[in-house]
Amino acid sequence: MSASREPALSPRRIRGIMRRHWYLLAGSWPRVLELAYWPTVQMILWGYITKFLTGHTDFLSEAAGVFLSAVLLWDVLFRGQLSVSLLFMEEMYSRHLGHLFVSPLRPYELVVSLFAIGLLRVLIGVGGAALLAIPIHQFSIFDALGPALLLFFANLLWFSWAMGLMIAALVLRLGLGAESLAWALIFLIQPLSGVYYPIATLPAWLQPLSWCLPSAPIFEGMRAVLFEGALRADLLLYAVLLNLVWMALAVLVFVILFRSARDRGLLLQVGE
Repeated sequence: MSASREPALSPRRIRGIMRRHWYLLAGSWPRVLELAYWPTVQMILWGYITKFLTGHTDFLSEAAGVFLSAVLLWDVLFRGQLSVSLLFMEEMYSRHLGHLFVSPLRPYELVVSLFAIGLLRVLIGVGGAALLAIPIHQFSIFDALGPALLLFFANLLWFSWAMGLMIAALVLRLGLGAESLAWALIFLIQPLSGVYYPIATLPAWLQPLSWCLPSAPIFEGMRAVLFEGALRADLLLYAVLLNLVWMALAVLVFVILFRSARDRGLLLQVGE
């Protein structure tokens, strides 16, 4: 009598794998949010870009390289935030946090070191792209923005560090199931920052929220330099004040969630 065998395509095995991933998805709200998040952000962003360009057909002819400048400055914010949060998560993946904090290392020393490495990564990544834009597109952001470039860079990097620190604290407290926050939150602020269009393009009810972000006055200031040849000191001062608030909030969130994770023993339980 031949032994019974399951079919090559087993519905039972398929259901088992599907059930496992369903439980994983249903038990993690960041994963559920991520499913609808990216299409929604892309729809909002490109919708506002289209709306702005429809009424400003002469936009590109007025200032050469405005989109290239916006892309490069946006990458400072994006890569700065991502560097801090991903470097922190690498320590979590390797189960290294527990070892670090039984040593004399203090939390703020770890944070400062992550900021320094994040700066290096931004300089390599964005700096390389900015240099390549010169022979490829005959555009130099260094010439286009002049000394204002350093001020814009510093403010965007400062804001990116604050965001990266808050995301690292949230992932530390919520676990690696929330690691998608490192990618999701930064793109949430992109439509609100006016990277490719003025803040006035946004609906009136959304503009006050946009002006709560340090990135908004920076990109408005970038366009002022390109279109008017003027450095808006009022926008820069406003960005600095907002950065002070955001960094203070980031430090507060990190301290609270770090202490909570340490008290719950989470520093020794994270990892692959």
